[in-house]
Formats: sequence, C-alpha cells, structure tokens
Amino acid sequence: MKKIALLLATLLLIAASANAQTASRWGVTAGVNYNQVHFKQSDIMPVDRMCGPLLGVTGEMNFAGIGFGVDGSVLYSLRQGKLHYGDKLVWSSVGAGDETCSMHYLDIPLHLKFKYHNLGGLESDIMPLAYVGPQFSFLMHGNLGNLNEYKTVNVYLDMGVGCEIKERVQLKVGYCFSIGQSLHTVLLDDNVAKNRCWNASLTYFFK
Repeated sequence: MKKIALLLATLLLIAASANAQTASRWGVTAGVNYNQVHFKQSDIMPVDRMCGPLLGVTGEMNFAGIGFGVDGSVLYSLRQGKLHYGDKLVWSSVGAGDETCSMHYLDIPLHLKFKYHNLGGLESDIMPLAYVGPQFSFLMHGNLGNLNEYKTVNVYLDMGVGCEIKERVQLKVGYCFSIGQSLHTVLLDDNVAKNRCWNASLTYFFK
C-alpha cells in the first residue's frame, strides 16, 4: 500500500513540475459487486458468493497529454455471503443454519488511472482504461452479531479495466480484496475471513 501511495504522489509531483494542464469533473456511480467471504481455513464451512449493490459519487482529475489521471469515490456498498453454519456442529448446536452475512460499507477508493487515447480520433467515441489503487472501507453495519465479529475499517487493493464512451460514461470491471481480516467467528475466534469482491460499475460524468 505504501508503494501505491508513493506512486500516486510521484505522479502528482511530476505533473505539477511539468505545469501540466489538468481537467477535473464529477459524476454519479452505480453498480453491483459479487462478493466472497473467504475463510483462511478453507474447510471451516461451505460459503456461497452473493451479489450486492454499490452507489455513490466519483471525482476524476486527468493530466492533459500523458494519459494518466487520478480518481476518488465515496460509495455505499453491500457485501454479502451465504455462510452454511448448519453444516458444522459447533454452530448448528446453537441454532445456526444457512445464514446470509451482510456487511454495509462506506467505501473510499483512490485510483491511479491510465486512459489509452492514441486511437486516431476513435478515443472520442470509446477509450480503453485501466486503474489500480487502495480502497478504504468503513463498516456501517454488520448482521449476525451473535456469530461474527467484524473489523470496522478494512483496507483493500482495488484494480480493474474498462472503457470511456463518448467522453461522459465510464464502464469498469474490477476486483478488490481486503489486505487484513474482515471478520472472525465468535465461537472459534481463530477462524478469520477476508472479503474478495468482483465489481462492475457505470459512472456518468457531468462534464
């Protein structure tokens, strides 16, 4: 994570020293994530991936002529997983069965972004892009408090690809995973899990 932050800072310093002209804009983002609650102990219980929504606002700043930019978002995201507690005696003995684990987050992703714009004029219609950076996730609510204990702040590595259409709409598909644990079970507190999440989103920029 320190290397990513250093790379972002270096890019900003290079752009500033070169007096590069910048352009900034804001937009709204909506999408869906496909999350896995991944336990370190792979045989602890069966776990199913589940979908959840994401929604928020995104700001972007591009450095003219070099293809690079940075963006940041404030997003509500619901990450879920179906945990089959009932398959293990330690949880079925206290009445737990197949439970949906729901985690409501406030996400703040910060990305270094590259847009390939040397397409002979086609870039005004469609422009490929790629991004990478850290994401800071703040837990607002988690259910199943009698079964799980949640970490209130998660740091993720977030990366993906996409395209920009007509210089207004960005479609992105990405993958993020938590660096540290996202939760651990209450009855057996050495059973820790991380969120691993695919996501797809659309951002409409106002200018």
